[in-house]
Amino acid sequence: MISEELPRVRVVAAVIARDGKYLITQRRPNAALPLLWEFPGGRVEEGETDDDALRRELRHRLGIEVTPGERIGFESHGYERYVVDLYTYDCSIASGTPQPLAVQSFEWVKSDEFDGYAFTPPDEASVAKLLGIARE
Repeated sequence: MISEELPRVRVVAAVIARDGKYLITQRRPNAALPLLWEFPGGRVEEGETDDDALRRELRHRLGIEVTPGERIGFESHGYERYVVDLYTYDCSIASGTPQPLAVQSFEWVKSDEFDGYAFTPPDEASVAKLLGIARE
């Protein structure tokens, strides 16, 4: 059960598919949850829309411009000092080629390859729901 007393952090993530593969990124070694994998995105800043946050975060992290689409998922995960509310959106790359600017690494992976990657808890739940994968 998630405490209503903890501060909530709104985070957005882009689910980008290309040629039957999905774009995932690896967190940097000095980040919270170091070296875990996630769908690319980040925190929504005060006064910012989810679409604006997606565009800003993917430009900053991967050097790409994205076109946000419809919201396709929501997960809430409680940590010791805060709760992450993760909103996932179907997105496409409008321009640019991904580069690891503010991530450790990135990969294009097929849904049946997700078992080989350790995801952050909210992304783990998103993977299971969005792709229908039974995660261990």
